[in-house]
Amino acid sequence: MSSVSYENAATAALSSSAPRILQSMLALDDFEDAARRGIPRPIFGYINGGVETNASLRDNRAVWDELQFIPKTLIDTGDRTLATTLMGKHYDLPFGIPPMGGTAMACADGDVALARAAARNNIPMVVSGAALTALERVKQEGKTAWFQAYLPGEDDVIKKLLERVEKGGYDTLVLTVDVQVLANRENNVRTGFSTPLRPSLRLAWDMAIRPRWCLSMLRHTLTHGMPHFENMGPRVPMISGLNRQAGRRDRLSWKHVELMRQLWKGKLVLKGILDPQDAARARDAGVDGVMVSNHGGRQLDGAVSPLRMLPGVKANAGNMAVMMDSGIRRGTDVLKALALGADFVFIGRPFLYAISIGAEHGAQHVINLMRSELMTDMALIGINSPKEMRPELLIDRRNYDWQAAGVSKNNQ
Repeated sequence: MSSVSYENAATAALSSSAPRILQSMLALDDFEDAARRGIPRPIFGYINGGVETNASLRDNRAVWDELQFIPKTLIDTGDRTLATTLMGKHYDLPFGIPPMGGTAMACADGDVALARAAARNNIPMVVSGAALTALERVKQEGKTAWFQAYLPGEDDVIKKLLERVEKGGYDTLVLTVDVQVLANRENNVRTGFSTPLRPSLRLAWDMAIRPRWCLSMLRHTLTHGMPHFENMGPRVPMISGLNRQAGRRDRLSWKHVELMRQLWKGKLVLKGILDPQDAARARDAGVDGVMVSNHGGRQLDGAVSPLRMLPGVKANAGNMAVMMDSGIRRGTDVLKALALGADFVFIGRPFLYAISIGAEHGAQHVINLMRSELMTDMALIGINSPKEMRPELLIDRRNYDWQAAGVSKNNQ
């Protein structure tokens, strides 16, 4: 296929029933402003914000610009493919959708919309333990779904959840390990977000000027009932809040990972690993994969960006799969991560923004855009497969020895 046809694939694939606004979304960054206009201010602030000063959130994006490609020319790239193998399974693309707790607030039945889009494109979608959709229903709608758990350091709670997840048909379980306590998300207070949302004139106005969002949520509530936190133990209405379900997550430790490894027969992934020594410990505990992540800059402000730690984690991973998330917005970002040791990546906020605009159509459009970018980028770099990415195809512009390379840094 020519580069022109790949360029047009993103818009040509839009269904006739897709919202017209998606035609103007040419890159993942384009979805953010449209979502800001379409979602009530407190909910958008919850999705968009980080924690405290947003230092980690900003660095998660800035880090990509430190790396530049050294493309290879005159390479036959006519047989390009994005097919990827991860933990023994074949996927059609090297990226997936991570767990996101605000999905059903951005879009009515948003978890199902993401699960269907992921299954159609044969990529994993990870349903959040804080989802407002029951894990069983998500799996029925999307065969490629994984499940992510927030767990306290309590054996009985762990055992009960693992039994439910297994009965639900899941074969991959993701344990998030970087939410020991609730973070200091000052932005939630500033934008008026809380669980439950507190009635106010500002909230009423925010909803009134977004009739499409309000009507979709009303129809969903009339059909499915009041939203509940479905996957963290006893069902709790969203209007009652989530805090009482958290348990003692600060007691969760390696002994609980070992317990889960004994009980869980499927693939076990730890999400939130940044320290290479933690990766080595996960490897020794029999974990199948780690997701290098700082929770999208939403937990510890100032936590290092995952991309910086990726090579060290990879060096200690052994046979574990190494995945990462946080800050990925371009096909070039995906390829840089793969070059530094990732086997697979996950893209978060853009999918939430997209479904708030176009539900399942929006999620499909994100996938189309990324597929198109990746196919173009691989041709320009001179590779035929994501697995061909390697560190030698990158330079770190901050540390590169331009003089030794015979290039004046002032002329780069």
